[in-house]
Amino acid sequence: MTRADLDKQPTDVRRMFDAVARRYDVTNDVLSLWQDRRWRREVLAAVDPKPGERVLDLAAGTGTSSQPFAERGATVVPCDFSLGMLRVGKESLPHLPFTAGDGTRLPFADDSFDAVTISFGLRNIVDPVAGLREMRRVTRPGGRLVVSEFSHPTWAPFRTVYVEYLMRALPPVARAVSSSPDAYVYLAESIRAWPNQPGLAALIAEAGWSAPQWRNLTGGIVALHRAHA
Repeated sequence: MTRADLDKQPTDVRRMFDAVARRYDVTNDVLSLWQDRRWRREVLAAVDPKPGERVLDLAAGTGTSSQPFAERGATVVPCDFSLGMLRVGKESLPHLPFTAGDGTRLPFADDSFDAVTISFGLRNIVDPVAGLREMRRVTRPGGRLVVSEFSHPTWAPFRTVYVEYLMRALPPVARAVSSSPDAYVYLAESIRAWPNQPGLAALIAEAGWSAPQWRNLTGGIVALHRAHA
């Protein structure tokens, strides 16, 4: 992946993630009330990596989500389009092979991975279906996909409270803890506009994955989608 390839990403979004990189993990802990740690554990269980398997962790950010796969004995490749995120990650986890990559044109050969996972990053790929097709391309036949993404709470009264939190409470909290609080206004808007659980399953199927299914976490704030190549 060349610098010219990266420059074809939406510049404002890439710069936004570069700006939040330094305090990204701390901010996520606070804004999610530390639920993000539980969500990462659920992703790890869903992928169920075996020693020697190759796992692509797309939109890996600083590699916090990648390290548990390495601890299970898998060869994990953290990939992200934000050079700022990759730099911060490499400082703290120098043993991981951080790789710059565009989610719609991944710098990997066909059938390279036993599993591909993306957590809270599919919304930020300019064409999510194209991104899912690329994930399918680099996954070996029979390999697996795990997508962890914000979704639609299943209980209507809670959904109303959740949307109010996103748009009213999240930006002030972000201003207190983030290195780039304005970025979290964009993130809140992108969460509100994202498809619900069946809608994302339909996109996964459209991209060529088989038997997509999902499980709600935290009342549907997050949905864990799984499928096979």
